[in-house]
Amino acid sequence: MAKFRTLDDIGDVRGKRVLVRADLNVPMQDGKVSDDTRLRAAQPTIAELADKGAIVLVLSHFGRPKGEDPMLSLSPISSALAKVLGRTVGFVTECKGPAAEQAVGLMAAGEIAVLENTRFEAGEEKNDPALVAAIAKLGDLYVNDAFSAAHRAHASTEGLAHVLPAYAGRSMQAELEHLEAALGEPERPVAAVVGGAKVSSKLDVLNNLVSKVDHLIIGGGMANTFLAAKGVDVGKSLCEHDLKETALGILAKADAARCTVHLPYDVVVAKEFKANAANRTVNVHEVGADEMILDVGPAAVEALSDALKTCRTLVWNGPLGAFELEPFDAATVALARTAAALTEAGSLVSVAGGGDTVAALNHAGVADSFSFVSTAGGAFLEWMEGKALPGVEALRA
Repeated sequence: MAKFRTLDDIGDVRGKRVLVRADLNVPMQDGKVSDDTRLRAAQPTIAELADKGAIVLVLSHFGRPKGEDPMLSLSPISSALAKVLGRTVGFVTECKGPAAEQAVGLMAAGEIAVLENTRFEAGEEKNDPALVAAIAKLGDLYVNDAFSAAHRAHASTEGLAHVLPAYAGRSMQAELEHLEAALGEPERPVAAVVGGAKVSSKLDVLNNLVSKVDHLIIGGGMANTFLAAKGVDVGKSLCEHDLKETALGILAKADAARCTVHLPYDVVVAKEFKANAANRTVNVHEVGADEMILDVGPAAVEALSDALKTCRTLVWNGPLGAFELEPFDAATVALARTAAALTEAGSLVSVAGGGDTVAALNHAGVADSFSFVSTAGGAFLEWMEGKALPGVEALRA
């Protein structure tokens, strides 16, 4: 991967105005931030720049406003960010224009302010050069610390990097370095776990991975589509029967690339999709017409664990079963714990990402034991698809 510029390359920032694109798009409940993970991710970059005497101006989107919407102002989030940083954070009611320029002009070295929601501006999502120029007037340097928004070519995520000296923040840097270690130039053998409900939503991921990894472990509802394509009767399981040829094509591509595809050979089935539904573990060829596959069986999980023990790198996206319903979380929890133990023993580099994946690893109690867990959803998925991310490409040295 071509080198990208980081804060190590930025030089003396004392008294300089630094526009930091963070991801402050956090969940809110009753007017308060209910999960401050993304605020904590932004903390190292903002604090480092402020400590070095920069005037730190934080840019972010919040929600999907159609024009200005007081309910989607970043004002309350600036207060939550102040709490995370343990220092004063100002709020500027615009992200461009004379009022913003005046407010920024009054700031002293080392001070921090959040600018108003970039999506209040019609030109943000269109990457409008006029908006880019107007925001750029507020700053001397640009730092992108929002990998989770890097798959979008918006004014604040990509446009600014072309008009100001641009650098990756610490969170962005960590993300890129770990992703490069996982799929760019990984230690082999490499395994990938890809789960989730539908093959159709992960087609590009699967097609990219079969040429990149040595072991492809397919779980979740999408495994049913592959089993059905191979002639297995999956009963009333979630399954995209119309994708038979697509699934067979992916298996053929994997075979040609010498990638071993792991599909479950024993499964946990039930007649109802609900927690603690009556269930049984059967060979995949014994699924009843009125039964649905809700998890990978224990024998298959043991075999998958053995496969992971031969690997040096793991990329994980998606659960193996209906992990939100007990006891159909068992396979995901068991394999995640194996991966965590191998990581802690120093034999495996493990990188995971995607909303369901983070929830599943937290549920298994192992998120902190993986080498790296990305909180990015769409950007992580597009990276797994092998696509160039505009916000990252703009930071190349």
